[in-house]
Amino acid sequence: MAPLRIRLRTLVNLRWLAVAGQVAAVIFVYFGLGFTLPLYPVLAAIAASGWLNVVLTFRYPASKRLTGREARIYLGYDLLQLAVLLFLTGGLQNPFALLFLAPVTISATILSLGATVQLGGLAFICVTLLAFWHEPLPWRVGETLNMPALYTGGIWAAISLGLVFLSAYAWRVAAETRRMSDALAATQMSLARQQQLSALGALAAAAAHELGSPLGTISVVARELEHSAAASGPMREDLTLLREQAERCREILARLSHRPGSAEHPDMLAVAPITEILSEVYPAADAAAQGVRITVRATGPNKSEEEPPPLVRRSPELAHALSNLVENAVEFAENEVILHAVWSAAELRVRILDDGPGFASSIMGLVGEPYLTTRRSRFAADGQAVSLDRGQKGGMGLGIFIAKDLLERTGAQVSFANRKSGGAAVTIAWPRPMIEVLSIDETNISDLVGAGN
Repeated sequence: MAPLRIRLRTLVNLRWLAVAGQVAAVIFVYFGLGFTLPLYPVLAAIAASGWLNVVLTFRYPASKRLTGREARIYLGYDLLQLAVLLFLTGGLQNPFALLFLAPVTISATILSLGATVQLGGLAFICVTLLAFWHEPLPWRVGETLNMPALYTGGIWAAISLGLVFLSAYAWRVAAETRRMSDALAATQMSLARQQQLSALGALAAAAAHELGSPLGTISVVARELEHSAAASGPMREDLTLLREQAERCREILARLSHRPGSAEHPDMLAVAPITEILSEVYPAADAAAQGVRITVRATGPNKSEEEPPPLVRRSPELAHALSNLVENAVEFAENEVILHAVWSAAELRVRILDDGPGFASSIMGLVGEPYLTTRRSRFAADGQAVSLDRGQKGGMGLGIFIAKDLLERTGAQVSFANRKSGGAAVTIAWPRPMIEVLSIDETNISDLVGAGN
């Protein structure tokens, strides 16, 4: 995960805020409290930051984003400027010494760990030097305030520890946020691809419907010419080949026109029994090629397989999520993957069961998080751990994360467990009114239920 590239304007605005605060503090201490301080050197240090801000504002566009190196130099300058101000105004005895934490914390949220360590090291060096070398703390005319060495040492220790813990905490939180953001972006991309494929299928079905009539005409004309041609002439063979190929094209287009989402039967084909959807999510031939058998089971509220299963809409989210989970189960199964649909009047559950090694108990609570590797594939050499999922997602647990996120968008709750008999179990539970489709006329419902059984 790459660190963020922050806008220059953001850091410039933060520096203007720091400059305004420094000027206000100098005015209050010098004119309000009447304390002595080296006014002109202090104002020169503040003016340097203001002048640099003006140059950056006119030199670069507002949309410029800093590289890691540029942001590191920018924040390093802020640390050095603050160190100069504190040197002139009492060192660590100045209560504003805690501002050393600000640039390092900003670095922890936007830069790499290495850059944050470098800036933290620079801040530590400045704090250590200021503990020994600095001008007197501004105080009333004719008086000098000297803090005990133990107090100064305590301030040094507090700031040093604060640099470590605050930067580590900020970096960890920012890294987790970036990781989740990357995973959600992958989810959006995956869903967009699935929606594009669905739209392409609908377009193919519409094209097949439109091409059916011209191909029918070609077949009829070819058949008539075939009958009128000489029985043994070369023309008859060509006409026979033309008719056969035209009929073949019609068969192919007929299959395309019966894809889900077809314009001819939009409602009926976009909805199917949950058992039919489960049987379609992963090709049985692909599983068999890996030595795994996929079995679909159904259990109604009375523990009967004869009861019609609930009708569910074929959505890209549902198809893609179930496909990911079943593919993962096939990857780790020894012999069989069971897709079990269980429903009652209030709930629909789908369980995906395999007889593989299951999930590692030490990270059971983390399954479904992105970039997580927890299971051992039967294909791994010497029992070496491999990722939760495979394929183009890079083998970093994104497939399970994407599936879980897509299912939760449909209102499902997804849980992961290990079976007592061995293997993993993924349970997907919906409130039945949320997932079931009832707004189809009874004729289509009976046809679909018959197809599902």
